[in-house]
Amino acid sequence: MAHCKSALKRQRNSVAANLRNRARISELKTVEKKLRAAAAAGEKDNAVALAKNFASLLDKAAKVGTIHANRAANKKSQADKLINGISK
Repeated sequence: MAHCKSALKRQRNSVAANLRNRARISELKTVEKKLRAAAAAGEKDNAVALAKNFASLLDKAAKVGTIHANRAANKKSQADKLINGISK
């Protein structure tokens, strides 16, 4: 347990940031699962909308440092490939 004032504040901030990051990552996983399910079902319109939302969420997560920028880029690329693989 931290003793000095600044270490206690840093610990509080760290806990709050951890909760924010976990919520963000959980939301990303949920949207990715929905996207993959829509792609598997062949719902191109729904999948395109989900991919757009997914890309936006990835960019926001990368901007604030929740995930690495390269990971966001890789996930967006995977989503694009998934969308392009859906037959009309």
